[in-house]
Amino acid sequence: MSSDIVSAIPGPDAVTAPADREVAEPAVVVTGVGKRFRLFADRRTNLKEMFTQRRRKTRYEEFWAVQDVSLSIPKGSTFGLVGHNGSGKSTLLKLIAGIHRPTTGTITSVGRISALLELGAGFHPELSGRDNIYLNGAILGLSRKRIDSAIDEIIEFSGLGHFIDVPVKVYSSGMYVRLGFAIAVTLDPEILVIDEIIAVGDEEFQRRCFDYLHRLRKRGVTIIFVTHSMGLVQQLCDGAAWLENGRVKIVGTADEVVNAYLDTVNAAEAERLEEERAEQGGADGESGTASSSGVHDRGSGEVTIDRLEFIDRLGQTRTTAITGDPLTVRVHYKAHTPTDEVVFGLSLRHESGPEIAGPNTRTSGHGPTAVHADGHVDYVLEPLTVNPGKYYLSAAAVDASMLHVYDYWYDAGELTVQPGHGQTQGGLVVLPGSWNLPAADPA
Repeated sequence: MSSDIVSAIPGPDAVTAPADREVAEPAVVVTGVGKRFRLFADRRTNLKEMFTQRRRKTRYEEFWAVQDVSLSIPKGSTFGLVGHNGSGKSTLLKLIAGIHRPTTGTITSVGRISALLELGAGFHPELSGRDNIYLNGAILGLSRKRIDSAIDEIIEFSGLGHFIDVPVKVYSSGMYVRLGFAIAVTLDPEILVIDEIIAVGDEEFQRRCFDYLHRLRKRGVTIIFVTHSMGLVQQLCDGAAWLENGRVKIVGTADEVVNAYLDTVNAAEAERLEEERAEQGGADGESGTASSSGVHDRGSGEVTIDRLEFIDRLGQTRTTAITGDPLTVRVHYKAHTPTDEVVFGLSLRHESGPEIAGPNTRTSGHGPTAVHADGHVDYVLEPLTVNPGKYYLSAAAVDASMLHVYDYWYDAGELTVQPGHGQTQGGLVVLPGSWNLPAADPA
């Protein structure tokens, strides 16, 4: 699908994609929408005040979760909503799904909307999973015959087995998600609205979910979802919007929005780290030193890891990097006792948990290093071949046998990787391979 089909009707603070891009027929149009909630000072007295204090104004504050939001989401596209917690993303999804009514503005949609939002939403706790399938289908306006034809597929996809016939009130959060997703994607959605609830499921189920989302995209289903995974936005979405304090800050292609959002997040993180270093009197080294909240196991202590630095192609220390660009990981160490045979190693893992690589100086062909004074070793990546996301590096200093630990620092450094130029691959790593295609047959 082309990312050029993204368009927007901007509010005062919205930045839109260029006007000359091809615009498809909209599936959802949000125009000047705002949603106001009333926050009561004391919930225990709300009902009492309503009946006994008519002469006095009820004590509450007004809170606008969404303000002046305008978007046009093309039919058949996949659209992501990003932003910090509390920025209004989930509220906007509920407005689009019809769960909330807007206080101001209008929302129009073309097609049947199926929503997967909060855990248990749309389920009757006393009914079985099977009965809730029929209940949800009826709410969507489907006939019993249509639900009958789909129920075996729903049950199979959910993987609930015999639990499909027990009341959902005994379901775990993962079981709720399985059933909710199976219903949402199987009962002929034309517009699918998903909050980041899929993250509750296990790894296998998440993969099945995303495989199914790809199938829905090919069928032309419009998908709108909230996520904190920027890599997922870039892999799945044609367009995206960044919400901040209830307003649309930027709307455009997935890459445009993700890059702008990460630039701001990374700048704020760098500022926070700088403030922390200033409060600590600069004890953590110069600007750009990798932040860490990991576990530092000193081992026997002859040689210790002092800090990590990430250095870009210009020799500047950074807390961020770009896929495809050169990056140097500098490991600073201290020599407390002169040691003749030291092996330095790193372990790189993604924020979701998997370890990606574990290079060390011995397996790289350098052998043990003599360490008699403080210094550093560099691990050079030309280019950096991991996909966008947050990564953690652990560092170690061990002896030549690699059995005796001088020092080990788990999650010694944190690195945020931003997307580079060109297309990203799926997964965590960009493979440096190339394709050899057969020559075209002569006409």
